[in-house]
Amino acid sequence: MLFVKLQMKTAQSIFPAMLALFAVLQSNNLQAADLSRQSDSPRRNEMETGAVADARLTKSFDAGWNFLKADATGAEQNNFDDSAWRKLDVPHDWSIAGPFAETNKAGGAGAWLPSGIAWYRKTFSPPKTDSGRRVFIEFDGVMQNSDVWINGFHLGHRPFGYVSFSYELTDHLNFGGDNVLAVRADTSEQPASRWYAGAGIYRHVRLVVTDPVHIAENGVFVTTPEVSARQATIQIQTTLMNQSDAPRKVTVQTSLLAPDGKSVATVKSECAVEKSASADLKQKIVIATPSLWDLDHPKLYRAVSKILDGNNVIDDTTTTFGIREAKFTSDQGFVLNGEKIMLKGVCVHHEGSAFGAAVPLAVWELRLTELRKLGVNAIRTAHNPPAPEFLDLCDRMGFLVMD
Repeated sequence: MLFVKLQMKTAQSIFPAMLALFAVLQSNNLQAADLSRQSDSPRRNEMETGAVADARLTKSFDAGWNFLKADATGAEQNNFDDSAWRKLDVPHDWSIAGPFAETNKAGGAGAWLPSGIAWYRKTFSPPKTDSGRRVFIEFDGVMQNSDVWINGFHLGHRPFGYVSFSYELTDHLNFGGDNVLAVRADTSEQPASRWYAGAGIYRHVRLVVTDPVHIAENGVFVTTPEVSARQATIQIQTTLMNQSDAPRKVTVQTSLLAPDGKSVATVKSECAVEKSASADLKQKIVIATPSLWDLDHPKLYRAVSKILDGNNVIDDTTTTFGIREAKFTSDQGFVLNGEKIMLKGVCVHHEGSAFGAAVPLAVWELRLTELRKLGVNAIRTAHNPPAPEFLDLCDRMGFLVMD
């Protein structure tokens, strides 16, 4: 017992200093890096800046939240007074701010940091022109046991803190007026992990506005079933949603952009979708002499998907992917594009030391750069789903991932 108390006293005095030193060192290394949370994911920014008029709008919802590190009865209601709450942007991990204490329920595995209940509220005004469209809110991660309300209506409960999730807001919005999105997160039940997990809305949030006929969330799935240096077959499966009150017949157009940004192929297919239903459509494109993705040359293509009603683009999204053949064989082990590869991997948790669980993308880029210098070519994400932008970064930097 004396040993534990001595350890705790040492931690109380040394850990804050270590975290502060780490933050300073990271800041010095990241001075030239863009730490803007709204630009952490190029894939999502492409969708936002490249949107066609009347097509999909994907907007960062990270800025302008009110925060309370406590429980608050009635905080889900619009008329609740949150004027005294702290104003901040997400991603935000409130636990990493401390204080460190031996009495914190998370214990040593949780870095002696606090847990409990916290609230986030945000007021926003969708334009009247969005009336008649579908509006969704997407969370990349809320730690944990989250409940979400829009204008006092309970959208749902999510126990797991690592997985991304979304809710539709459409039927509960006041277009042209004020709306309140409220989130309650609860990490009270401890110990809950063998590692530091963080607390709060620690990953990005987005507002997505679409036509009633649109591509489903994560509704484009790209595979490369046949790959060689001579040619590659790309298969694109698209799931369409029809939330209108009538059957619709639309055109699905998929264009492939090469790593240099040039268009290499386009395919169009007709698709009929019944009202209040979904439909899957498969398309296939064969391209000659593809630029293959490998560890030293992580070449990435983009599949630009558009839904057309006549000549009007009513929805669009972009999916980034690499053309590669990966397999395990009994005699060679792991083979990438016909070449035997020795996997030199590390196990990486989702947090970033002094940054806690709300890790800027530039921190991950710095970490992966240093790991590459040591010869690392593979990442095992421990032990839960990582942030989407982390996987995108691994694709761009040429890392294999065991997710």
